[in-house]
Amino acid sequence: MDAVLDRKLDIGDADYWQQVYDMKPAMLTVTRKDPADVKQRQLIVSLDGARLGQVLFGETLTHEMLPGPHRLRISNTLFWKTIPFVAKPGEEVRYEAVNRAGWLTYPLMLMMGTGPLYLTVRRIS
Repeated sequence: MDAVLDRKLDIGDADYWQQVYDMKPAMLTVTRKDPADVKQRQLIVSLDGARLGQVLFGETLTHEMLPGPHRLRISNTLFWKTIPFVAKPGEEVRYEAVNRAGWLTYPLMLMMGTGPLYLTVRRIS
């Protein structure tokens, strides 16, 4: 343990600076602003099994995370998408979620007053 504490900082030590850079957090942003969205219901956003919150139409959710592999899960309570991705140090990982109508949505709304809303999630560069 003393060897770690007694380590002298050398400004040219590439390994040290790489470790510092690797600790830089990444950011996850999920937005819901597509005009094709039906603007109904909330979307539930989870990262690595932990619920981050919900997103209504027009809102954006941002979360700081450690670099490395992750699993993003977005659900509209009927359908869900699970997306694996790898975040690099300092990267902003952006996704757009769309709660959209399908070909059965509107006929079922006329008959039953409700219909299924389908979920589309795409990565934004």
